[in-house]
Amino acid sequence: MSRITTQNLRDALERIPAPKRRVLLAAIAALALVLLWVLALSPALRTLNKAPAQRAALQRDAQQMQQLAAEAQQLKTLPRMDAAEAQRALEQSVRQRLGTGARISVAGGRATITLNATPAAALAAWLTEARLNARAAPLDAKLQRGGAADAPSWSGTLTLALPAP
Repeated sequence: MSRITTQNLRDALERIPAPKRRVLLAAIAALALVLLWVLALSPALRTLNKAPAQRAALQRDAQQMQQLAAEAQQLKTLPRMDAAEAQRALEQSVRQRLGTGARISVAGGRATITLNATPAAALAAWLTEARLNARAAPLDAKLQRGGAADAPSWSGTLTLALPAP
């Protein structure tokens, strides 16, 4: 078995007639360009094209995290609330914001809210109010989406932690 060396390749190339050699070298150059495109340039250009959208998404995420951090700081400055007061505030907000589509039961330091076709917008507003006014923090959510696409609703249960006595 003979060994392939650059000298052997040069010798073989020299034995090929000049016109065919030019065609072969052009084909090799074309193959090298295709490989360069497929392996190096195309992936890099795809990455460059995706970069602005990824940057915008990261900026939105960072802005949302900053808003959440500011909200957490604001919640820390609120005066402490005892468990009975938090329970009253939570029960009142369920009646006012969620109406007859929701029931609340409190056991220990937890409140379980059962939802039945509660509009998504009302639930979002109520969660914000429950967090601020009753200092209730969500622990668990088992929800199913329902309703039309333009007016979604939620059914299921939410479990919230109430402030410690």
